[in-house]
Amino acid sequence: MQRKWIPRLPSPVLHRGVFILGLALKGKIYSPNTGDLLDILNFAGDLGAGLLYVLAQIFNLGQSSVQVATADYGTKFMVVAGLLNVISAVDAHSLATGRKLS
Repeated sequence: MQRKWIPRLPSPVLHRGVFILGLALKGKIYSPNTGDLLDILNFAGDLGAGLLYVLAQIFNLGQSSVQVATADYGTKFMVVAGLLNVISAVDAHSLATGRKLS
């Protein structure tokens, strides 16, 4: 039981690092809208980052539109960081409820 948290320890650090790397690459932060389906899905991915997304919105971080070639990679990094965070939360819940053994 005590060894289960050791492999999962780098997970929050990894998610934050990927999100911050996306911001450093001048990625786009998606905001809630009812436009294109892909924009809605990317917003859901960004929202999965949680507090990092809220702080990025408050401090107006990220670009509103892609202006440099690396910004598209940064945008995808931030979306993937949010999705990884959601996957980790679901995995932790499955472990806590006993639906998953390891």
